[in-house]
Amino acid sequence: MAKLPILEFPDERLRTKAVPVETVDDEVRQLVDDMLETMYDARGIGLAATQVDVHRRVIVMDVSDERSSPLVLINPEFTPIGDEREPLQEGCLSIPEYYADVPRALRVHLKALDRDGQPYELEADGLLAHCIQHEHDHLEGILFVDYLSSLKRDRVLKKMQKRHKMLQDA
Repeated sequence: MAKLPILEFPDERLRTKAVPVETVDDEVRQLVDDMLETMYDARGIGLAATQVDVHRRVIVMDVSDERSSPLVLINPEFTPIGDEREPLQEGCLSIPEYYADVPRALRVHLKALDRDGQPYELEADGLLAHCIQHEHDHLEGILFVDYLSSLKRDRVLKKMQKRHKMLQDA
């Protein structure tokens, strides 16, 4: 396994729409394993392939307290269950050190393939439902800051530009 570099906002590659995985093979399974290692190392709860500059429809996540229940979503599709929405504070490995409340569907029905290419379905609520929607947005080239006002988004952009400059100067 290998830890992968995570793209950071405002990198335009984060805006690339991911393409479906045609076949779940050893290359895709290696990507899943590398993404899980990267996510755990970065102390995240979810990671989309887009964030590691691989523009395929692959997501990994683990919202368990013990960090022992990895979930793999290949070619995920979800539909909201009901009209209830709830704001939850979100962060993102591609936008470190910034958090904001984002309203999302309270419950979702998910269809995806697992690490072995087997189809599965599940219903999710709470944090898992939010995480599915957040990571799915990445596959569409959408970031959680896109849900914020332009004023707040500009503030985040300036903060990230300052962060990148400090890292380059170091």
